[in-house]
Amino acid sequence: MHIEKNVNDNILWILFNIDGKSKDNLNARLDLKEMGIRSELHPIDNGNNFVIPQACYTLNLDERRVVCQFLANLKVPDGYSSNISQCVNVKEGQLTGMKSHDCHVFIEDHLPPAFRGILPKEVYEPLVELSIFFKQLCSKTLKIDMLERLEHNIVMTICKLELIFPPAFFDIMIHLPIHLPLEARLAGLVHYRWMYPFERYLRKLKSNVRNKAHPEGSIALAYLADKCLTFCSRYLDRTETKFNRQERNFEGPKMQVTELPIFQNNGRPLNRGKGIFRKLSYQDWNHAQLYILKNCEEVQPFLIEHQKELEEEGLRNLPSRQDETFVKWFESRV
Repeated sequence: MHIEKNVNDNILWILFNIDGKSKDNLNARLDLKEMGIRSELHPIDNGNNFVIPQACYTLNLDERRVVCQFLANLKVPDGYSSNISQCVNVKEGQLTGMKSHDCHVFIEDHLPPAFRGILPKEVYEPLVELSIFFKQLCSKTLKIDMLERLEHNIVMTICKLELIFPPAFFDIMIHLPIHLPLEARLAGLVHYRWMYPFERYLRKLKSNVRNKAHPEGSIALAYLADKCLTFCSRYLDRTETKFNRQERNFEGPKMQVTELPIFQNNGRPLNRGKGIFRKLSYQDWNHAQLYILKNCEEVQPFLIEHQKELEEEGLRNLPSRQDETFVKWFESRV
């Protein structure tokens, strides 16, 4: 998990050209000049100071704002990750304050769509390969042949990155992913070895400290009080506790409105009952009807019957023809 954070931070710092943190600084460019490689990135001495040419992987302010705007408008399922928009400053085009799990989610899921169409192809593709590497390595199921393939691919990915970024970018943290597939083969799934649950619990213990002169005593007393309250709450039937309270996204009891199972689940608006009314076009109304009918088990025989009738007319554009005509056909058929 910390390797993901360090790799993610190094990538973002060099792409966003963060002063004081980016590995693409004057010393890195002087190293290129001394090594005699990548002459287009050599610093230009104008007498008083050096002018550093912009690299192909460095984003300008407008491009950084596009990335930040994408992250600010991003919507993810509940409980999937923290609200990453709190780490985004769209006006200045900056990402700050990302925790370890934020970097874990960003490098595996958000990095490919965030930089698509912004970075050049030769820069974008190795970063996507690195994202896929971490995504597959942290999956719930690992196979030996997949780990062997990852062990080979990550070497090629690092080599591609070496053709793009300056040598100063490649510290020990960029080298460590090469050994992660072998570690997974020897030790098993990543989920049983990373520190997320322990750090969350340590944060809970640290929040119990009231007297900073005796933190151990504060943590011990808070732990004892929590266990006592938990034991007592087991005997309180009519009192709301953490064991019997409703879920945060409780949708209400299930009500048997019709015999069709697709209409049995209830829901509630997420904006505290303030409904948003919209007049649907004919096309949107048809798509809504088609979605309901296609996901209703009782309608599946009629879908097959309608498909057979269309097959007799011809097989060309069969799915689109069925979507266009099924609603009216089903209405007349039933």
